[in-house]
Amino acid sequence: MSPGRSRGRRHPATRPPRLDGARLTAYDVLDGVTSRAAYANLLLPKLLRERPELDERDAAFATQLAYGTLRAQGTLDAVLTGLVSRPLAELDPRVLDLLRLGTYQLIDLRVPSHAAVDTTVDLTRAIVGPGASGLVNAVLRKVAASGDREQWLAALGGDDAHRLALATNHPLWIVDAWRVALGGDAELEPALLADDAAPEVHLVARRMDREQLVGESGGEAGPWSPHAVRLHGGDPGRLASVRSGVAAVQDEGSQLAGLLLARAPLDGRDGAWLDMCAGPGGKAGLLAAVRPEGVRLTAADRAPHRAELVRKALAGEADVEVLAADGREAPWAPGSFDRVLLDAPCTGLGALRRRPEVRWRRTPEDVAPLVELQVELLAGALASVRPGGVVAYVTCSPHTEETIGVVDVAAARDDVEVLPVAPLFPEVPGIERGKYGQLWPHRHGTDAMFMALLRRTR
Repeated sequence: MSPGRSRGRRHPATRPPRLDGARLTAYDVLDGVTSRAAYANLLLPKLLRERPELDERDAAFATQLAYGTLRAQGTLDAVLTGLVSRPLAELDPRVLDLLRLGTYQLIDLRVPSHAAVDTTVDLTRAIVGPGASGLVNAVLRKVAASGDREQWLAALGGDDAHRLALATNHPLWIVDAWRVALGGDAELEPALLADDAAPEVHLVARRMDREQLVGESGGEAGPWSPHAVRLHGGDPGRLASVRSGVAAVQDEGSQLAGLLLARAPLDGRDGAWLDMCAGPGGKAGLLAAVRPEGVRLTAADRAPHRAELVRKALAGEADVEVLAADGREAPWAPGSFDRVLLDAPCTGLGALRRRPEVRWRRTPEDVAPLVELQVELLAGALASVRPGGVVAYVTCSPHTEETIGVVDVAAARDDVEVLPVAPLFPEVPGIERGKYGQLWPHRHGTDAMFMALLRRTR
């Protein structure tokens, strides 16, 4: 059922529960994230394929409910904390997810209270049982009585940082990390709001003309990458070019990260490229498409199942080798490659638009071990490139410790030179972050990709 559609006025506790397909699907996504640590962007499409009775409008509403509730979880919990007599952690997790789902409809979507409350009570009776439905009914009616999101934010109060965190749906520590990365507060709120907004779908034309992909998809050419097409709606999985693999879904920022390696100035031979952490294969697919004739591409990933995804992404490409290998203990000889891309594992704080639940899973304690891994991998990448060759270090995070902090460790070596990134992208304004490159969702409409370029001098 869509927002605002009435279900009649009998009290929900006195009639059999009637389940709304879109809301049930959204709940199933929340339950999967909570109980099985599932990823919403993988689980939701699977559920929609399994439920053909949901029409396009229902599927869109289920997506809005699931992603919106996951993004707003911190604010929703702040609202609920004052209305439930015990700590939220002590509630049945199913009840808590249902309360979040109902509260999101009331304060963010402004669904009429009789529709939001009654349908959530119906779900509660069917999923948990009649005993919990009274609690859900009472709490949601209190939520509805206190107004929309703006009224709730005013009522919750707190200092400026706390209010900004609630208003932009980010944990406070991530707000602080973005403030440091941006160098202050001037752009902080628009950056966080853009990081919270549902992203456009970006396509990459890999082995086809971009204009052909524009025509097929009904999208428009991306402003930065010569291979990018941006869609304003629709299912990219239905495009023949995507199904055949000559095009793919890939954020335009990730495309620029791959192009950084290809555009880097190089002296001497240029015949061997390495994508060292290649899974699931998006950047490797673009590198395979843009490499000059005669260049051999090696794509490696430590996890065998991710290496298998890379093989599928590179199927049909000539002169490629896919390995299940750890770049810190490389099976190839030192100095084997002319160009190396290291898309390092990171917190993913720059890609939260696409992974709504990750912001609540990550903690500040995750950063230090990732930095240690990134430093080791970058050392492995520099060992893999020949003197005079280049390494592109990339993360989908702007966090200073896992970007500039990691590169500074390598740059302190006497055999490494940092090359400026911005001159390689004269068509992209506002990309400079010192000598490095940084894309931002509020400036560029991309994920917050960090890029650095290092040359081995000897």
